[in-house]
Amino acid sequence: MKAAVSVSLLLGSAEAFSGVAAPAAVRVAQPQMAESELLKTIAKEQNPQIGYWDPMNVAELDFWGQGDEATVGFLRQAEIKHGRVAMAATVGYMVQAMGVHFPWAPFNAIPSGLNPAAQWDALPEAAKWQIIGFIGFLEIYSEHSFILEKEGQKHYMKGGKPGYFPTFNTMVHPVPLNLFDPFGTSKNMSPEKRAERLNMEVNNGRLAQIGIMSFLSAAVVPGSVPALSNTGPFATIPYTGNVMAPFEANFHFF
Repeated sequence: MKAAVSVSLLLGSAEAFSGVAAPAAVRVAQPQMAESELLKTIAKEQNPQIGYWDPMNVAELDFWGQGDEATVGFLRQAEIKHGRVAMAATVGYMVQAMGVHFPWAPFNAIPSGLNPAAQWDALPEAAKWQIIGFIGFLEIYSEHSFILEKEGQKHYMKGGKPGYFPTFNTMVHPVPLNLFDPFGTSKNMSPEKRAERLNMEVNNGRLAQIGIMSFLSAAVVPGSVPALSNTGPFATIPYTGNVMAPFEANFHFF
């Protein structure tokens, strides 16, 4: 489990908070269209107190010249995905901080009492590449239009559902459980309930992004998060490495 949740920590810190790669974007000359206005409605449903907040006017950009629908789809997918990564990272960080790990090699060889980020550093390079490679497969699988079309879906930049992850039912080799809703508990859920749950997920993801950044900040800069100080009830183990350099510990140049 150390490696599994460590990669969530890695991606949660590197992706969920630095954002996706900035696309080549231009300002839309005409007024915002219906899809952009939809963001304001969704924002009010997700958090009535804050509502719509876009200080950099990102929703007014035309990503890659693909139009308003594609731009809004990209933004919504990005937030949902980053929130999911952050939630996995936050839970993973807490689990690893309590010393929970897989009982087999190479995880059982990692010393106890290490910060979760330091536990990732202690993994062999080959193990890190295996974890990152698997996550890369999931990313490609979820983005492939051929896979989505097999399930009657579209890409989120072409009118598809933001946050949708395809099942593994179309794969050549059988997979017992799907990544999303592995036990099929939501298959009979009404569209209204699904929308409500998605809004809850987005809000939880936003909170998780603050959570994982708080853990990382408290570990690297002691005292930066008073609630996570080394003398408090939720003390964070200090970390002297670099969370933005996932392979640094595997290379020794001096």
